[in-house]
Amino acid sequence: MNIFIGGAWPYANGSLHIGHIVALLPGDVIARYYRKKGDNVLYVSGSDCHGTPISIRAKSEGVTPKEVANKYHREFKYCFDKLNFSYDCYGRTDCEFHKIEVQNIITSLYNKGLIYEKNVEQVYCNSCQQFLPDRYVEGLCPKCKSTARGDQCDHCGSLLDPLELSDRKCKLCGDSPTIKESKHLYFALSKFQDVIKDNLEANKDTWKINAVNNTERYLIEGLHDRAISRDISLGIDVPIDGFKDKKVYVWIDAVLGYLTMSKKWARDNNKSYQEFWNDDAVSYYVHGKDNIPFHSIILPALLNGIEYTKLVDRIVCSEYLTLEGKKISTSNNWAVWIPDIVKRYNSDSLRYFFLINAPEKRDSDFSWREFVNSNNGELLGAYGNLVNRTLVFIKKYYNNKVTNGEIDKNIKESIKQLYNEVGVLIEKGNLKIALENIFEVIRSVNKYFDSSTPWITVKEDNERCKNSIYTCIYAIVNLANLLEPFLPESSLKIKEWLSINHSKWSEIEKIECTLPYEISILFERLDKKTIELEEENLKIKTH
Repeated sequence: MNIFIGGAWPYANGSLHIGHIVALLPGDVIARYYRKKGDNVLYVSGSDCHGTPISIRAKSEGVTPKEVANKYHREFKYCFDKLNFSYDCYGRTDCEFHKIEVQNIITSLYNKGLIYEKNVEQVYCNSCQQFLPDRYVEGLCPKCKSTARGDQCDHCGSLLDPLELSDRKCKLCGDSPTIKESKHLYFALSKFQDVIKDNLEANKDTWKINAVNNTERYLIEGLHDRAISRDISLGIDVPIDGFKDKKVYVWIDAVLGYLTMSKKWARDNNKSYQEFWNDDAVSYYVHGKDNIPFHSIILPALLNGIEYTKLVDRIVCSEYLTLEGKKISTSNNWAVWIPDIVKRYNSDSLRYFFLINAPEKRDSDFSWREFVNSNNGELLGAYGNLVNRTLVFIKKYYNNKVTNGEIDKNIKESIKQLYNEVGVLIEKGNLKIALENIFEVIRSVNKYFDSSTPWITVKEDNERCKNSIYTCIYAIVNLANLLEPFLPESSLKIKEWLSINHSKWSEIEKIECTLPYEISILFERLDKKTIELEEENLKIKTH
């Protein structure tokens, strides 16, 4: 089977924080799982390098927008590598290949009458002497009356036009902007009402409920045409005569990156991208709650407009992550920054906490206390302890040799069931429950070790002792195999120690090897003082 996975494109105007990774990490778990199943996987994403915020940061730092984009693109790649993301292609929206492909798509939609010209009123700031990009117009949302920016309300999720906001202010200077008329290109999104509705009905059982509810709301209200050109300095040139002084709006630019990077990957690797963009493939889109309408409505409409029948099969989108009980705020520096923590903490410890504490169905909170307790309790106290006590026993009593024995029937049955249960849960994007189920079995194997009393039977009934220790080794190897999509670093370490080359999503039954002379600790204990230090560091950074 062909599996396409698209991870949302982080915006290259600032560092990644924990909220970004919580939303994106499920894509890597799903990709790794399907590869272990033997399926063909194409997992793509990239850095969104266009838009006014990059220009503004560049101006404030006295550098070019390209330098800003380059800096954060490199930083993103570094962070994803440190967290063991396994993208097949990680690109950027300012690469020449992407630009040409997007321009070709715009031209095609225009020639089909799906993009049309329209005179519109736009928000203009006299003080800044420029038309304001949507996100730099702030005011009150017409739907929920919360403070919102001009392209979207984070509170209720509505897609907005800046002119819909009341009490408008320029986010750059704080003045009240005026209205000016300008000529722009619009995408006839309203024509795709039935297409979007049919795609939702066909796939709503495989979308997260927040994506279903959000999309249904837009459909009930009726889809509205959206401007695809903007009076901004940074972006892809609009390829239509009379509009070549304008740029392609970033929302159309970025979502088309899934298709353009698939084509680039195919070109660079002599592969066929069509295998992943036909009806026989399964497509996943992985992102945060605020990106739902761009993936459930705008992307499938664009794809259908250029006559692709492969739209959007599965949406895995998280709710919001808070930090120590408060909303993450990059402007107030109330955030845990990924470039910082990947240098100081084990990648699997981070991955585990992001996944077990994920806001899959409701908002969740990141706290340093819970992170330290999670590492020391579950990873070290349960999983690491099981591995360590078993291998130390073999080293002490069996001269480092793992030999075949009889596996406890209950343990064997629970492991076999786990492959089926966890596989189904991963495919549905229910990674938190999948991980909980695996750790439930880890705890049960620890209890089995205790009840088997190998430290006694090694002296009184060696055959029984060998069988119980072999059962634990069997469980450890299979648990590492099951955990590999979630915790790749520690899983591969265990497999190396036990000379396991098996990489499939299936039970490993026979294990015979000699352990290496030196075996490191799987997870380091975090000092409780870490909690106070990290909490204090957060407070200092916000002052």
